[in-house]
Amino acid sequence: MTSSALLRFARIAPRKVRQVASLIRGKAVDEAINILMYTQRRPAGLLRKLLVSAISNAEDKSKGSVNTDSLIVKEVAVDQGPTLKRWRPRAMGRATRINKRTSHVRIVLDDLS
Repeated sequence: MTSSALLRFARIAPRKVRQVASLIRGKAVDEAINILMYTQRRPAGLLRKLLVSAISNAEDKSKGSVNTDSLIVKEVAVDQGPTLKRWRPRAMGRATRINKRTSHVRIVLDDLS
Protein backbone atom coordinates (compact mmCIF):
# COMPACT_ATOMS: atom_id res chain seq x y z
CA MET A 1 0.00 0.00 0.00
CA THR A 2 1.35 3.41 -0.90
CA SER A 3 0.93 6.65 0.94
CA SER A 4 2.21 10.11 0.22
CA ALA A 5 2.67 13.59 1.61
CA LEU A 6 2.97 16.87 -0.26
CA LEU A 7 4.71 20.12 0.62
CA ARG A 8 3.93 23.03 -1.68
CA PHE A 9 5.36 26.54 -1.98
CA ALA A 10 8.35 25.89 0.29
CA ARG A 11 10.55 29.00 0.20
CA ILE A 12 13.76 27.23 -0.74
CA ALA A 13 15.33 26.61 -4.13
CA PRO A 14 14.53 23.18 -5.62
CA ARG A 15 18.18 22.56 -6.45
CA LYS A 16 19.06 22.61 -2.74
CA VAL A 17 16.16 20.32 -1.84
CA ARG A 18 17.09 17.81 -4.58
CA GLN A 19 20.59 17.43 -3.14
CA VAL A 20 19.20 16.33 0.23
CA ALA A 21 16.32 14.33 -1.28
CA SER A 22 18.76 12.11 -3.15
CA LEU A 23 20.16 10.95 0.21
CA ILE A 24 16.90 9.27 1.29
CA ARG A 25 15.52 7.94 -1.98
CA GLY A 26 15.01 4.16 -1.76
CA LYS A 27 15.88 3.91 1.95
CA ALA A 28 13.81 2.50 4.80
CA VAL A 29 11.90 5.17 6.69
CA ASP A 30 13.77 4.77 9.99
CA GLU A 31 17.11 5.00 8.17
CA ALA A 32 15.86 8.02 6.18
CA ILE A 33 14.80 9.84 9.36
CA ASN A 34 18.23 9.21 10.90
CA ILE A 35 19.97 10.51 7.78
CA LEU A 36 17.86 13.66 7.77
CA MET A 37 18.28 14.21 11.50
CA TYR A 38 22.06 14.38 11.18
CA THR A 39 22.27 16.24 7.86
CA GLN A 40 23.38 19.83 8.41
CA ARG A 41 21.46 21.35 5.52
CA ARG A 42 18.31 23.48 5.73
CA PRO A 43 16.12 21.24 3.51
CA ALA A 44 16.75 18.29 5.84
CA GLY A 45 14.36 19.68 8.46
CA LEU A 46 11.63 20.25 5.87
CA LEU A 47 12.05 16.76 4.42
CA ARG A 48 12.08 15.13 7.86
CA LYS A 49 8.78 16.78 8.80
CA LEU A 50 7.31 15.75 5.45
CA LEU A 51 8.52 12.17 5.91
CA VAL A 52 6.95 11.96 9.37
CA SER A 53 3.72 13.28 7.84
CA ALA A 54 3.82 10.59 5.14
CA ILE A 55 4.34 7.90 7.80
CA SER A 56 1.36 9.26 9.72
CA ASN A 57 -0.70 9.26 6.51
CA ALA A 58 0.21 5.59 5.96
CA GLU A 59 -0.93 4.69 9.48
CA ASP A 60 -4.16 6.65 9.05
CA LYS A 61 -4.88 5.23 5.60
CA SER A 62 -4.44 1.63 6.76
CA LYS A 63 -6.23 2.29 10.06
CA GLY A 64 -3.15 1.19 12.03
CA SER A 65 -2.61 -2.14 10.27
CA VAL A 66 0.60 -1.15 8.49
CA ASN A 67 3.97 -1.86 10.08
CA THR A 68 5.90 1.41 9.88
CA ASP A 69 9.22 -0.45 10.06
CA SER A 70 8.50 -2.08 6.70
CA LEU A 71 7.91 1.21 4.85
CA ILE A 72 10.45 2.44 2.31
CA VAL A 73 10.80 5.79 0.56
CA LYS A 74 9.64 4.83 -2.92
CA GLU A 75 9.79 8.27 -4.52
CA VAL A 76 10.90 11.80 -3.65
CA ALA A 77 9.93 14.33 -6.30
CA VAL A 78 11.07 17.95 -6.09
CA ASP A 79 9.51 20.33 -8.59
CA GLN A 80 9.92 24.05 -9.02
CA GLY A 81 7.11 26.28 -7.82
CA PRO A 82 6.47 29.89 -8.73
CA THR A 83 9.39 32.29 -8.53
CA LEU A 84 9.04 35.51 -6.57
CA LYS A 85 10.77 38.29 -8.49
CA ARG A 86 12.32 41.08 -6.45
CA TRP A 87 14.55 44.01 -7.37
CA ARG A 88 17.77 45.17 -5.73
CA PRO A 89 19.24 48.60 -6.35
CA ARG A 90 22.75 48.65 -7.81
CA ALA A 91 25.34 51.24 -8.74
CA MET A 92 24.62 54.19 -11.05
CA GLY A 93 20.83 53.98 -10.74
CA ARG A 94 20.53 50.45 -12.09
CA ALA A 95 18.62 47.55 -10.60
CA THR A 96 19.07 43.79 -10.82
CA ARG A 97 16.47 41.12 -10.40
CA ILE A 98 16.60 38.72 -7.47
CA ASN A 99 14.76 35.42 -7.99
CA LYS A 100 13.35 33.86 -4.84
CA ARG A 101 12.53 30.32 -5.88
CA THR A 102 9.96 28.01 -4.32
CA SER A 103 9.65 24.22 -4.32
CA HIS A 104 6.96 21.58 -4.39
CA VAL A 105 8.04 18.32 -2.72
CA ARG A 106 6.20 14.97 -2.83
CA ILE A 107 7.22 11.88 -0.85
CA VAL A 108 5.69 8.50 -1.67
CA LEU A 109 6.08 5.57 0.73
CA ASP A 110 5.50 1.90 -0.04
CA ASP A 111 5.63 -1.21 2.12
CA LEU A 112 8.03 -4.07 1.45
CA SER A 113 5.41 -6.81 1.56
